[in-house]
Amino acid sequence: MMAMKSHKGVRPQAKNRALRPLGQFNSIFGSRTSRPKKSLGQNFLMHARIAERIANVAGITKESVVLEIGPGTGMLTRELLKKTKSAGGGSASGGKVVAVEADQELFEKLKIDFANEIEIGHLELIHSDIRTFDISSLPRGYELVANIPYYLTGEIFRMFLESENQPSALTLLVQKEVAERIARAKKETILSLSVKVFGTPKYEFTVPRGAFLPAPKVDSAVLTIRDISRKNFSSPEEEKKFFALIHAGFAHKRKFVRKNLADEGFSAGDIPEKARAEDLPLSDWLALSNLS
Repeated sequence: MMAMKSHKGVRPQAKNRALRPLGQFNSIFGSRTSRPKKSLGQNFLMHARIAERIANVAGITKESVVLEIGPGTGMLTRELLKKTKSAGGGSASGGKVVAVEADQELFEKLKIDFANEIEIGHLELIHSDIRTFDISSLPRGYELVANIPYYLTGEIFRMFLESENQPSALTLLVQKEVAERIARAKKETILSLSVKVFGTPKYEFTVPRGAFLPAPKVDSAVLTIRDISRKNFSSPEEEKKFFALIHAGFAHKRKFVRKNLADEGFSAGDIPEKARAEDLPLSDWLALSNLS
């Protein structure tokens, strides 16, 4: 899904071509070069009903501009297109899907199978590594919906939540354990706090490993993050200080948080002597950030 560094928009010649049925990729695994690539962390979602459910919980509307990372075989792309209306040849007032695919072979197949949607401006297909993609090219208020490689999860969170052009909402298919740690666990982590300080996470539903090809070793889950903003920070300096604070607090898991913070020159306020970093909710960390 994400390894190439080229950045090419697609404007195909074909017109009036209807979406092909799922069989459009009936030969996708027919050759060695077409098989899912481990180097790109590819695990293709193969169940249309799950893709439909993901699009539903994302809450996108006909006017939404949706960014999809790694469309792969187009399973989720189809459902996202159903939820958004045609941009009418590029009209800024209409909804659309912007799909960023790094795999050259998949990119070429998607270009053929979604030729009509690309032609009318309903789908913008880009050949690029998402890590080199220019987020500022997206309109304000866009939404991110994607099935991402496990190994890029943390990087995707940082890239979009800390971006100057944040998405209004984020819906990701991630490793089940990661979704649980962020949205359900009683103990906090650097990752969970880094998400919650920008928005409200919710564990939507579990996706079994058998829904993918190839099947990963663990189950996945759909995680949404809504109400994304920087309302907890009044300046870039405050944001930077908050992240320095939580990294200091979690620096040594065996130490109590007061000791960790003192070692880095931060005030621990009235935090209990034997409290550990994982025991403090977001509100406590924000209060500490204001003290330091």
